[in-house]
Amino acid sequence: MSKLISRCSTSDSDFQMQLERLLNWDQRESPEVASQVQDIVDTVRAEGDDALLDYTRRLDQIEADSISDLRLDSDQLEQCWRLASEGEKDALRIAQSRIREFHRKQLDEGFELTDDYQNVLGQRVTPLQRVGVYVPGGQAAYPSSVLMTVEPAMVAGVNEVVVVVPTPGGQVNELLCAALFLADVDEVWRIGGAQAIAALAFGTESIRAVDKIVGPGGKWVTAAKKIVFGPVGIDIMAGPSEILVIADGSVPARWTALDLMSQAEHDVVAQAILVSPSITYLDTVESELHGLLDRMPRREILESSLSERGALIQARDLEEAVSIANRFAPEHLQLAVAEPRSLLDQVRNAGAIFLGAHSAEVLGDYVAGPSHVLPTFGTARYASPLGVYDFVKRSSVIELSPQGADVLARHAATMADAEGLHSHAAAARARIAGFDDNVI
Repeated sequence: MSKLISRCSTSDSDFQMQLERLLNWDQRESPEVASQVQDIVDTVRAEGDDALLDYTRRLDQIEADSISDLRLDSDQLEQCWRLASEGEKDALRIAQSRIREFHRKQLDEGFELTDDYQNVLGQRVTPLQRVGVYVPGGQAAYPSSVLMTVEPAMVAGVNEVVVVVPTPGGQVNELLCAALFLADVDEVWRIGGAQAIAALAFGTESIRAVDKIVGPGGKWVTAAKKIVFGPVGIDIMAGPSEILVIADGSVPARWTALDLMSQAEHDVVAQAILVSPSITYLDTVESELHGLLDRMPRREILESSLSERGALIQARDLEEAVSIANRFAPEHLQLAVAEPRSLLDQVRNAGAIFLGAHSAEVLGDYVAGPSHVLPTFGTARYASPLGVYDFVKRSSVIELSPQGADVLARHAATMADAEGLHSHAAAARARIAGFDDNVI
């Protein structure tokens, strides 16, 4: 049996070096990509619609006489909905319902508190006004990504949701458009890549700028999001899909092999890792991977992904396996063990955690409920899944009583004097009862 995926053990003398090889994937875009993306962003910012038409013609091979030709209107979306099968419609409706139900739990109405001096302090939560959603459409079409990005925004109460999606060669995916119809978005534009990000960030004659851009994309989209951040908000720097499975041998090896392949088939740089104390289980999973490979239409992608970035790792025990998982901080972590909740408290870094044999990651991709837009590249150490909180902003509310201002102003003035900010100190002392505002 030829080697498909690398094997290692935590007892290997060079294990740390092997681990670093798996962890230290260079996630930076090349200087050439960064330079070209900067040029695209600058050109779209300067030339607007004309630049969008030019890039869409050159990069997506779409001839459009005007920017309006690149807009999908509600009638076109509805026609795609009508063409969808009843089974497809049911799947989309169920996914939408579950995503909405989950994300409603994330709603935050803010708070107010009154202190001992009758000062009222609080936090006000308001939705963003206009959000841009990037839906991938280059290598494949993802109707699921429509719902997983748009629905949290809708639940948050965003006023306008604008979707951009590339349609290379002018090919429009009908099920993706059906999902857009169901989601009831405000605008849909058939543009993609860095040019779409630039249009959302800075606006053109036909596309108004948004407050924030969310959604996964390839290296061109990621590079563009980095460039435009500041004038517009962004969610996360999306990278190749990742899955790490911790297994004790209680879950059928075939299931685990399929779970690894489900993420590896996304991209040649996707990462699939299995960690288990059982060498017998690792052997069986490896055998299943070989046996399943020939049946998979995306075999070439799977082979590249598994051989270049995949690994089967033997750990001493499950606790060590969790420690390794925390080092990876994977996008998806499956606890394929008999008692997954016994390990849950040890998990510190993961975008989404799937507990037990039946909690397949693929169900999270489509219908479980939480958004499948998750932190990658180890950013789960500090980042979170896309959610309602990405589509709202918080404002502090401060209402001080005369008594409260009198007390707090004395302390504020002392601190301002210590910092050498004398106008600050004077503005504070002006609120002290009996203060002579003519004396600084």
